[in-house]
Amino acid sequence: MTKSHSKITKAVIAAAGYGTRFLPATKNQPKEMLPIIDKPIIHYLVEEAVNSGITDIILVTRAGNHIMEDYFDNHSELEHMLEENHKNDRLEMVRHIPQMANFIYVRQKKHLPYGNGSPLLAVKDLIDDNESFVYMFGDDLTLSETPVTKQLIDVYQQQGAKAVLAVQEVPDSEVERYGTVKYKENAQYQYEIEEGLEKMPLGKNPSNMAQFGRFVFSYDVIEEATRAQTGKDGELWILDILNNLANQGKKVIAQPIEGEWLTTGDPLRYLKATVKFALTREDLSRDFLDFLQSEVKLSLKYAGKEIL
Repeated sequence: MTKSHSKITKAVIAAAGYGTRFLPATKNQPKEMLPIIDKPIIHYLVEEAVNSGITDIILVTRAGNHIMEDYFDNHSELEHMLEENHKNDRLEMVRHIPQMANFIYVRQKKHLPYGNGSPLLAVKDLIDDNESFVYMFGDDLTLSETPVTKQLIDVYQQQGAKAVLAVQEVPDSEVERYGTVKYKENAQYQYEIEEGLEKMPLGKNPSNMAQFGRFVFSYDVIEEATRAQTGKDGELWILDILNNLANQGKKVIAQPIEGEWLTTGDPLRYLKATVKFALTREDLSRDFLDFLQSEVKLSLKYAGKEIL
């Protein structure tokens, strides 16, 4: 088994979408800045990356997303106000944000193709040709004891892979929403893939193991992205890039995670993620659960149904 022990220090977070499913809330702010309780979505991603050993965060944004840059910067007026009012715990919290990592911002230019692989083209000059890195979708969250990014880094280094993507099993009703993978038979490592297919209807999907926005890549992935053709719906897809690598005999792993993936890609799933995160908070969970239970009982009562 080939192993790689080089330390991975960079994470690229794709945050250049328009968030059209959340209009009008996303008219003047990126979807990644919508709050999950008291922190924006993007903050959770940065925390996960930092807790996995990442020191450099490269945010791929678009024009008009300066609010994200401001968030990870100092806010002198706010800090002064908190200091004057002796709100030291909140002052410490605010001052810590820009110190979480080294932040680099890259605009995804309009000449690049649309698709979840396009941010790789935007950052190709910021990654060394012998360097591995983490890649994250800006609207996917995870809940786990060991950070999902750390899980993937460990597998990547232990297996000497060229790419590792996170997967989670989804029900039949969800299959068509995501890219799903087919595992290679008789592979040395059981989660090595033969191919992945984007958003296939039930019955044509290779499995129910859905790809989501956590990856560890070698520079080979960027090189392949520069050569890859656009695919389904004229978009540049990560799975197409990884299929090209797998077809060249390079090891691509789709690793089931320990924990839970929570997408915030549309209002319903955003609300579900918010509830999940609220129920993990010691300061909120008890009262919030009581509220949810009372609301369910009230809804059943109004519906004229028996309350169990």
